[in-house]
Amino acid sequence: MIDSSVTEWEYETLRPDRDATRKEAVDPKPRLNELGAEGWELVETISYEGGGTKFLVFKRPRAATQSA
Repeated sequence: MIDSSVTEWEYETLRPDRDATRKEAVDPKPRLNELGAEGWELVETISYEGGGTKFLVFKRPRAATQSA
């Protein structure tokens, strides 16, 4: 039997634009606000060795009608 009280999550990633130095080239705030309005919460950043962000990881509860 499946425990219906367990929250299922879905995930999204955002890869910030970078310049030749692999540092962030553009402020991602507008896209972050869009994702926040869609119910996404930033939970992790994955960085390059030596600096710069490779991915921003978001999660939100999976809707009961969605399938994996």
